[in-house]
Amino acid sequence: MPAYNAARTLSRTYHDIPHHRVDKIILVDDGSTDETVEIAKALNLSVYVHRRNFGYGANQKTCYRQALAEGAEIVVMLHPDYQYDPTLIPELIEPIANGEADVVLGSRLLVDDALRRGMPWWKYVANRFLTRLENRVLGLNLSEYHTGYPAYSSNFLRLVPFQENSDKFIFDQEIIVEAVHNGFRIHEVAVPARYFPEASSASLWDSIVYGCRIMLLMGRYLLHRAGILRHRHLEIYESRYVKVV
Repeated sequence: MPAYNAARTLSRTYHDIPHHRVDKIILVDDGSTDETVEIAKALNLSVYVHRRNFGYGANQKTCYRQALAEGAEIVVMLHPDYQYDPTLIPELIEPIANGEADVVLGSRLLVDDALRRGMPWWKYVANRFLTRLENRVLGLNLSEYHTGYPAYSSNFLRLVPFQENSDKFIFDQEIIVEAVHNGFRIHEVAVPARYFPEASSASLWDSIVYGCRIMLLMGRYLLHRAGILRHRHLEIYESRYVKVV
């Protein structure tokens, strides 16, 4: 759980987790100014605290690093803001557990009524546009790239250089690019989302910056694939991959 000021929703999220299917819950607090850490400790979670707000990507890096250190075989990222349904964790991990996928993305857009469920129209339009762009560049046919509900195999996380990725929101897209470029298997699962005042949400300006960074990332990937400009993340991975294989 990458957490930032999630005190109002953390308990609800925790109590909906199917604990019979989850071995351990790790929460990384990214410099919250509310009672997130105190509540997490009261729930007996494994809590790690950043001394200040480093960013969403930096939070995920700590989450995955700690999960691997503690022997996780499958890692699910669940936001503690109660926007995504924790009861769907078994559906996310099943393709990985069955050996069918390395990465599973929980897609809000595989659900027909995303707009009726409260997704802002401008986010819906931007999501569709960016997803179409990324599908074109990466050669996939995903319904959504911009989910906050992914699952990864431990093998995948050990091989990709996620520590070299951005500390910001673009982290999620960088790790997908790394998965695609190196032939990892990506599956999708339909996950309806909730939209309410306590749920975290990026501002319009942050969303614009995020969209611009995605287009820049796609351009850099195309240049890398053409051999014109090397993408440092993929180069780091390729050197590791040779050693592993």
